[in-house]
Amino acid sequence: MLTAQVVFATITGNNEDIADIVTEKLEELGCQVTETEISQTDATDLQAADICVVCPYTYDQGALPDEGLDFYEDLQALDLTGKVYGVAGSGDTFYGDDYNVSVDKFAAAFQQAHATAGAPDVKINLSPDQADVQRLDAFAQQLVTSCQKH
Repeated sequence: MLTAQVVFATITGNNEDIADIVTEKLEELGCQVTETEISQTDATDLQAADICVVCPYTYDQGALPDEGLDFYEDLQALDLTGKVYGVAGSGDTFYGDDYNVSVDKFAAAFQQAHATAGAPDVKINLSPDQADVQRLDAFAQQLVTSCQKH
């Protein structure tokens, strides 16, 4: 059985919703999933999972979540060779060029940790709507498929 760790950071609840949608789909696909809030998660927890997912928000002008800075720093220092990752986050298009840049930053951190991208990053404007739920379900499906091929 594949294992997955889904980590989220949220202020508004949108990224917790995203994490819940991804977790639910991964469970439907037969994965054993642990979902945790980023400040309650040690980056080394990712080493125990086959699939690693982070659902971050972007603060202000492109800043990472304050409560996730230690996790982010530690993630970059890990060796996640053989792990499949995905990043999906909510942002606000109001911020223009800074829209959802935490998704990009976490994807880069996973790459630095030698993890393999299992699905394209997903960026959602504000709260997930029905079309976003379908995108997140497809994202979770692709993570599982990538992990099975890996």
